[in-house]
Amino acid sequence: MDSNVQKRRENKKSLRVKVISLGNAEVGKVRDREIKVNIFDMAGHPFFYEDSQGVVLVYDVGLRESFDALDSWLGEMKQEMGSMVNMESIVFVVCANKSGEGISEMFQAFFSSITDMCENGGKRPVAEVSVGFTKEQADTIRRIRNSKDSWDMLGVKPGATREEVNKAYRKLAVLLHPDKCVAPGSEDAFKAVVNARTSLLKNIK
Repeated sequence: MDSNVQKRRENKKSLRVKVISLGNAEVGKVRDREIKVNIFDMAGHPFFYEDSQGVVLVYDVGLRESFDALDSWLGEMKQEMGSMVNMESIVFVVCANKSGEGISEMFQAFFSSITDMCENGGKRPVAEVSVGFTKEQADTIRRIRNSKDSWDMLGVKPGATREEVNKAYRKLAVLLHPDKCVAPGSEDAFKAVVNARTSLLKNIK
C-alpha cells in the first residue's frame, strides 16, 4: 500500500478531547473525524485543568456581573496551568446561557478549532474559526438587554430630537437586523429597538 495513503488513513483516527466548562452560570463527527468529548464542570477542583484541549466560558445573559467575571476565570486558568505555553494549546469559546440560540453553530466552530489544533501538532492554527458575528454585535445585544428604558436602549439622552432618535435607530438596525446578524439574541434585540423607537417617536413632536 502507498505510504501516503496509509498515513492519511491513520490521520483519520478518532480524537479524544477533554473540555472544561467555566463560568457562573453529542458525540459526533467533524470533517469525517470522530470526536469523543469529555466535558467537566470545574466544581472548584483545579486538577480538572490538566490535559485540557478546550475551554467553554459560560456567562448569564441576564447578569452583567457574570460576564465581567470571565476575566477572573481566565486569570485563574493562567495561574493553575503555570505557563502561557499551555494556554496556547487550548481552544477557548465564550457562550451565553439562557438564550437558546447559536448552540449548534458554536459547538461546530469549537470542535472544528480543536480538530485543527490537534492536526497542527497541538498548536492553535493562525487562522481562527469565525462564529459569524462581531464583538460589537454581541456587546450591543447585551447592552440592549440591560437597558433601563427606551432612551437608554437607543443610546440617546432623554429629550433627544426625532432626528437623533432615528439616527440612533438606523445605526442599531444595520448592526442587528436578523437578516445580517447571527449573534444569539439578535432577533429579540432588533424587535426591542424597533419598539423603543416607536415608543419614543409617539411622544416627540
